[in-house]
Order: sequence, then structure tokens, then C-alpha cells
Amino acid sequence: MAAPEPAPRRGREREREDESEDESDILEESPCGRWQKRREQVNQGNMPGVQSTFLAMDTEEGVEVVWNELHFADRKAFAAHEEKIQTMFEQLVLVDHPNIVKLHKYWLDASDAWARVIFITEYVSSGSLKQFLKKTKKNHKAMNARAWKRWCTQILSALSFLHACSPPIIHGNLTSDTIFIQHNGLIKIGSVWHRIFSNALPDDLRSPIRAEREELRNLHFFPPEYGEVADGTAVDIFSFGMCALEMAVLEIQANGDTRVTEEAITRARHSLSDPNMREFILSCLARDPAHRPSAHNLLFHRVLFEVHSLKLLAAHCFIQHQYLMPENVVEEKTKAVDLHAVLAEIPRPPWPPLQWRYSEVSCLELDKFLEDVRNGIYPLMNFAAARPLGLPRVLAPPPEEAQKAKTPTPEPFDSETRKVVQMQCNLERSEDKARWHLTLLLVLEDRLHRQLTYDLLPTDSAQDLAAELVHYGFVHEDDRTKLAAFLESTFLKYLGAQP
Repeated sequence: MAAPEPAPRRGREREREDESEDESDILEESPCGRWQKRREQVNQGNMPGVQSTFLAMDTEEGVEVVWNELHFADRKAFAAHEEKIQTMFEQLVLVDHPNIVKLHKYWLDASDAWARVIFITEYVSSGSLKQFLKKTKKNHKAMNARAWKRWCTQILSALSFLHACSPPIIHGNLTSDTIFIQHNGLIKIGSVWHRIFSNALPDDLRSPIRAEREELRNLHFFPPEYGEVADGTAVDIFSFGMCALEMAVLEIQANGDTRVTEEAITRARHSLSDPNMREFILSCLARDPAHRPSAHNLLFHRVLFEVHSLKLLAAHCFIQHQYLMPENVVEEKTKAVDLHAVLAEIPRPPWPPLQWRYSEVSCLELDKFLEDVRNGIYPLMNFAAARPLGLPRVLAPPPEEAQKAKTPTPEPFDSETRKVVQMQCNLERSEDKARWHLTLLLVLEDRLHRQLTYDLLPTDSAQDLAAELVHYGFVHEDDRTKLAAFLESTFLKYLGAQP
């Protein structure tokens, strides 16, 4: 017969359960009710300027997010600049890149005495790059060169995206504390909003904005010209070079000092055995900002760049057009393949050709590779000179009104930010045979399945239906054209013409 459990142990377990329940309490909801603020506070990379960050729940997606708050004591000064603040956040909501922490939503909360800006960001649960490097060093492991290249490529891909926007977005606070790494190796840059926000605010509102450089332990991430000349993309390149150096050596020793010294940085540089890696990092750390390369050019440095294989090109093409294919297309195709058949061949007359057979392709590895490419771990840098993306200055939707409880009036339709990766459509006759019933299944890039049904009218067209789905926030604006083409092909298949 088992002995009864000691009372103190049961008491400790009850205390832990009570603490866990307290942390999951809902303190506040967004006016639309989608975002629920929890009691548990999180340290999402020590984001500068944010007074408090709480764990929150996205009730629509069922995932955890971060509820960020900026507090302003001067209500009148805040009211005078509300329009400028909204414009800045509208720009940041549009920033969408697999290696950048996503800002999902924002709203303003103002009372007679004080004001808040509340914004919801993606939650990266695996922690910051600095935490990962410390754990790696503690376990007496060296940095893997392949992982270093993959991380540098992802960070530069995000910086190249930001710097190519019109106007360029300068991060300005890139440190190993504001870079996050997920369990699958995906790198995400956080705190992108800070520089735009702090630069846009007048002096009477800047009190809550704290720069990362105020922390002595992070001073070495900022270039010598920081604060003396106008900010440019070279600021981020210097910070990236310092991050790349820290990733290579795992830690730049401060030797008990409050900040990392020049001597410690010099020792870390000299410890690099790979001359290409050393030259790559030193080019980023050039004292003259005019001599630092751009993020786009660094992606083609010999230490990082490898000619993209047909496998990587095909994977990106496959993912881009996956909405045209069944969900299990890879599995079905590989089952039907003759493993002894030749997949690719390189003629070498007069020598025998080089052949690659299907038996050399692992289905499981292929699925994993496609998932990594889809997640942004292997970004595809293009070869064209013109690369992105101007951020349009869209008209702001009405901001969410400040309320502590959910409002009875639904908020305006939110635009869908997730892309469609797969589409399926079916048409069936209604019971009275008088009209067609359409069922549309959409699979979004976060694997959310969305099923929509509709009774077609004689006046409906594929273009009108696609436009309506975009208007009501079911489909991303960029997917409108391909959805219209997909619906049109379905109508031709079932009806012989558009309805």
C-alpha cells in the first residue's frame, strides 16, 4: 500500500497550479474580442520603448501572441500627434516577411489623464539569439558553419527587404537580443517598429521611447557614427556584422566589464579561422559607413552565396503555385514513380552521362525541405537589380476605440494578411435544380483551412466573387487574380462557361 503523499508537497503543487491559473486570467480584450490579454508577462527580446509586454491569445487562430503597450502621460500632446502615430503603424502592419516578427494589429486607447498605443505582435517562444548562443557555449559546443551561414542569410534577407522599401526602413536596434530563433531554425528579427516610431515622434512625446544603446552591454552593436549623422542603412550593416561575429564565436567576452571593449572585439575577430568569414565580418564593421556593403550585396558574398540548385528553385516554384495542386501531391507522385528511372542527366560526351535517379531522393527529406523553404529558412535571393516593394500609404481603417470590454458593435472588416497556398472548388446542383451551389476550400500559409459556400446567381462572375472575398477579408489582396483564374477554370469545367 502506497504511503500518503506529504502535505507540504501537495501544498506546493496547489500553489503552482494557482499561479498557473492566475497567469492565464484574462485581464483585457481588444474591442473586437479577438485578442485576449493574459496576466503573464513575457520578455520578447527587451524591445526598446515598450513599458509592458503580456502574453495574449489570438482566439481566431488559437495561437499565443504578444500584447505590447506604450504609455504616454501627456494626453494633450498625444492627441495632437495621433494621426502621425496611426500612419506609422499602418506602414508597419504592411511589413510582411518570413524573417521579420509580424505586427498583426494596433489600436489607440486614450483617457482623460493618459494614453496608450497597444499593438499585437507575433510570439516567438524559443527565445532570443543571445539566449541560444549562451546555451550552446554552456554545453561546450562550437558553432556549426552551415548554421552560421543559414542564419546570416536569413537576417540579411530581412534587412535587404527593409532597406529596399520606399522609403527604406532602418532597423536601428539590431542586436542578438532583438533577433529570435525558432525551434526549426527559422530566424526572425523583432523591434522593427522602434526606429520609425521614435523618429516620427516630436520631443514632447519621446519620453517613453528608450533606445537599446542606453544599455551598456549592447553599445558595441552600434557604429561609431551613431547619433552624429543621419541614420542610413549602413547602421544596420554594422550591427549585423557584430551579430555575425557573436554568432561565430558564441560570445564576445566582456571580462567582467559593464560593456564589451574594443580589445574583446579584436580578440574575437582574430579567433576566426576562416579567412572568408573574417573578411565578410570586417567589411561590415568598417568605420567609414560608405565602405560598408549593402545587405543585398552581402547575400552574394562568397562565404554565403552558393549557386541556387534546381532543387531549391523548384521548391520555391512549387510553393508559389501550390494552390493549384492537391494537398498530398508530393506523396501521391512519389508513390507512382519508378525508383530506377532517371530523374536528371548531364551529357558529357565522349564520357558517359552523369545520372541522378529517383531512388536517390528521400520522400521524407523532400517534405522536410519543402516545409523549411515554406517557412523562410532557405530564402531565394533574386538576381534582378530592382528588388522590392514600396509600402503604400493606405487610408487607415477606423482605429479600435479604447474600451476595457468587448464592444457590441463589430469592427470593420480586417484585411487578410495570410496568403493562400491551396485552393479546392466544387459545384453542385441545388435540390430544386434551379441554381448551382459553390463550395470553396482555402488552405492558408499557416495551414488554417477556410471553407466557404455560396449559391451562384446568373449575374455572378469569377472576378466579382474574388473581389468580394478580398473585400470581406477572406482572401489576401495579392491572391485576387489567381483566385479569379481558378474560379473561372472551375466554371468552365462544370458549366462550359462563366455563370
